[in-house]
Amino acid sequence: MARLKIFMGRDLDRVTDTDAVAVIGLGRFGQSLALELMASGVDVLGIDGQQDVVQRLDGRLTHVVAADATRAEVLRQLSVPEFDRVVVAIGGDVAASILTVSLLLSFDIPQIWAEAVSEPHGTVLQQLGVHHVIYPEKDMGRRVAHLVQGSMQDYIPVGGDFAVVETSPRRAVAGSAISEAQTRRRFGVEIVAIRKNGGGWMFADPDLYIEEGDELLIAGPTRKAEAFSRL
Repeated sequence: MARLKIFMGRDLDRVTDTDAVAVIGLGRFGQSLALELMASGVDVLGIDGQQDVVQRLDGRLTHVVAADATRAEVLRQLSVPEFDRVVVAIGGDVAASILTVSLLLSFDIPQIWAEAVSEPHGTVLQQLGVHHVIYPEKDMGRRVAHLVQGSMQDYIPVGGDFAVVETSPRRAVAGSAISEAQTRRRFGVEIVAIRKNGGGWMFADPDLYIEEGDELLIAGPTRKAEAFSRL
């Protein structure tokens, strides 16, 4: 059975030194996020109310505990107020999400991300003062919808009506140098990087030739980027 691990002494120093992240709520989104952070070399404190969830993740996160994050004394015991970055991924219990966020705000955590499961939930989180409100299901649905529409390998919205898209060279530009393709003038998008023959990405040098089999990373207004991917 996983023990409640409390950060004290060197443990707490290590957390602050490594700029770790606390992830509260280890459902699908929280777990995926925590494991990806670990894979990136970031120390993670995972907190969840379900003992079986904690047991499955024991040894996979830096620290993982079964605890009630809606109680201020528990969060203090786990040194959560010492973290600079905390993610609240409690999507299934809106009341618990709001209460946990309120406690974190009272601790003056510099950066708080919180999962929202609906627009009203997100609105409340924003009104409370959450720095970053995340809509995992809505955002993923939007991203997949864009991928389905065109010949894109990946699609990343970067705010407003702008996106970065990974796509194959279009016939309209294949066989020409990047400078000759004039994609900004002709299509309203910019080639920012190119990958040849499955190698690594390179910055888009104007003299590089675009060939079939290459992959392009383009940036531009979302509709124009999608239109380019469908040429």
